[in-house]
Amino acid sequence: MKRLVLILLTGLVVFLGGGLTASAADFPTDPRVTAAVAAWKTKPVYVDPLYAEYVGTQDQQLAERIATAPAPVFVAVMPTGAWFQEKDDTERLAGWLAVTNGKPGIYVVMDGTATTGVAHLLGARAPFDTFASSKTALADQLSQYLDDLELNDRVKVKPARTAELPTAPERTYERERFTVGKAIGNGVGGMTIGLMGGALLAGIVLGLAALVAPRRGGQQ
Repeated sequence: MKRLVLILLTGLVVFLGGGLTASAADFPTDPRVTAAVAAWKTKPVYVDPLYAEYVGTQDQQLAERIATAPAPVFVAVMPTGAWFQEKDDTERLAGWLAVTNGKPGIYVVMDGTATTGVAHLLGARAPFDTFASSKTALADQLSQYLDDLELNDRVKVKPARTAELPTAPERTYERERFTVGKAIGNGVGGMTIGLMGGALLAGIVLGLAALVAPRRGGQQ
């Protein structure tokens, strides 16, 4: 019942708030995205030709796992990285897939060891990344990701991110300007601390000497 309500709510958002969805024109055309969206018209899993031999019959296992998910899930097994248009920002690639497909759901990109996903027009908290050994079956990797998925109608429904993350401003530190007065002040301060430390040490030595002297006098 809760799942039905969430799906109805997200559908209503899509119908009434079409302006929330980013336009596919906001990002460059990517053949991986185009191929995945075309494949999703008939099945929930897209396998890039470069991964066909690696995936084998695992796409059926992925489809079976998706069928048990609490929300619509679209999976793309494809190469990604710093040398592609997303420049290693796999979450952004998943956002491109989501916006181009245009349907509410969880969009997941898998490359064999890393699983990255985003929630699109759906009230859900989707985990960012999960990692596994390349020997781990893809269905198990997907299960690990979906097990951490949380549907929550209190989460703000919004389109997946398609824009580049803003660059953090570089910290700048202003050098303290050198002046003769500051140099003298630092020197005097250091000398004062040195004298105070020496006086404290001398006081301790003299105090110990005063305690030891009477004892030596009594032994003679």
